[in-house]
Amino acid sequence: MAPNKNQPHVLVLPEDRANSQMANGFLLDPLLSSRTIQILEEAGGWIEVLNRFESDHAGAMESYPRRFMVLLIDFDGHQERLAQAKNRIPPDLAERVFILGILTEPEDLKRNFGISYEKIGQAMAKDCREETDNVWGHALLKNNAGELDRLRQRVRPILFPSI
Repeated sequence: MAPNKNQPHVLVLPEDRANSQMANGFLLDPLLSSRTIQILEEAGGWIEVLNRFESDHAGAMESYPRRFMVLLIDFDGHQERLAQAKNRIPPDLAERVFILGILTEPEDLKRNFGISYEKIGQAMAKDCREETDNVWGHALLKNNAGELDRLRQRVRPILFPSI
């Protein structure tokens, strides 16, 4: 079910299937307000995530000021990718757009944890809800620290309103 566009809500645009599976695992958190978040169709590459954001979502965000976007990309070992991606976000939307991703590729994270992408997503949701870093503190996710802090401040109350 799509969120109410006039209420605070979050759209998640994943790069690929693995990121989509982690996002879907996030949705399984029992305390998540599922009516406030929607996982969009996989974009098919980090550049395509940005292209799709610009073509399909930036304008809509102007119309819906209570919308937040999470762009899930793989950094493929390129730490400068966050800055490159942020340069594509219009300044007036920068406070409502979050760019998260694994420093290398999701497969590396899955190997490190030894669990499915959905289980990783569930653990990420628990970390978000409880403001812990059991998963987010992993070496392959530490690159998200700044974005995660912003996300917890702005989006956590939308996703977990009862906490």
